[in-house]
Amino acid sequence: MITIRLLTLDDLPLGQRLSAQAGWNQTDADWRRFLTLEPEGCFTAAWAEQPVATAAAFVFGRVGWIAMVLVDEAFRHRGIASHLVEHAIRYLTRRGVRTIRLDATPQGRPVYERLGFAPEYSLVRLQGIAPPAARSLVPAPSADQVEAICEFDRRVTGTPRRPLLQALIAQQPEAVVTAFADHWLAGYAMCRPGRRATQIGPALALSTTAGARCLEQILDCCPPGPVFVDVPAENAAAIAWFSARGFAVQRDFTRMGHGPRIQDFPERMWASSGPEKG
Repeated sequence: MITIRLLTLDDLPLGQRLSAQAGWNQTDADWRRFLTLEPEGCFTAAWAEQPVATAAAFVFGRVGWIAMVLVDEAFRHRGIASHLVEHAIRYLTRRGVRTIRLDATPQGRPVYERLGFAPEYSLVRLQGIAPPAARSLVPAPSADQVEAICEFDRRVTGTPRRPLLQALIAQQPEAVVTAFADHWLAGYAMCRPGRRATQIGPALALSTTAGARCLEQILDCCPPGPVFVDVPAENAAAIAWFSARGFAVQRDFTRMGHGPRIQDFPERMWASSGPEKG
């Protein structure tokens, strides 16, 4: 009854419809980036030959990431999500991945627990408003700065996410800010357009000073209007920074892992990339 095949550009209307149905924030540009980053890892499931669900699996070295597990609300509770996640796990295993991670909603967490995923830590989605202001003009990062950002990100997240970061920077180079201490990179932040709100993230920093500096700059890069940001609960300084600017908790996620735990530093993560990429 359930069949799974590769997601293609022709399926983008399905992805967008399911994202909108779930109240998620992805845009057409996000779906196209998923397909560019991992064309063999994006899947759609059909029930009685009708496409009704999606999932995506990304490879970052020995670390895999599962995202975009969406099922049409009229076809839920039929095991479709479990079939898709199992398919994604098999794909990542064939690619040599040792550890698989994801950000689970409260509704999705039981599905992942049944498949062997264990909770690692919590994240909270905060929602606020970027006020009308003169937008900062940020110069595009140089090739050396992009290299520094990628290496800095690898050390903090424990994951070599160079292809993702390069794609995000190329998509919106004017929405990347950095902070330096003694001529060394101490933090960076990005933002990108979303269907419902501008999404801040990823944003990483080694200190409260660097983190606050990056957030001040990146919030000033956001167009006036709604803003979403996902912050590890362990980073109390980041949550306090956003709360002081009127951001409120909208929902929560659980970062979960399957396989050897990755050594990352959530207290240095001032904003995740979003549930799409951690």
